[in-house]
Amino acid sequence: MISEKDLTDAIAECLGQRNPNAQTCIKLAAFYTIHQNLYGKQDEIVLPEQSYSGASGTVTYDSGTEFSDLIQGKDIDEVLPLMDELMTTVQVLHPRLYNSVIRKLRE
Repeated sequence: MISEKDLTDAIAECLGQRNPNAQTCIKLAAFYTIHQNLYGKQDEIVLPEQSYSGASGTVTYDSGTEFSDLIQGKDIDEVLPLMDELMTTVQVLHPRLYNSVIRKLRE
């Protein structure tokens, strides 16, 4: 059986997505429906305090490269959109490289 915690975590993750798409909305609707049928009303859902909308703080990564020197101390919310744009470009221009990076991130 699906635990209430698993459902509330899944709901929180969907609600915290920065750029939700139709698939996210379908999942969210399914999670709410399952929660309502198993555990009661939707307005009784208490979501965890943890935020899924993104990291906050500054970059502390230092590899000694020009890139790490430039991002050192910058706000993560400034660096991640740039990296997302770069990965989108890599996906179009070098799909094999993109897939390799995605595979490593999933591990």
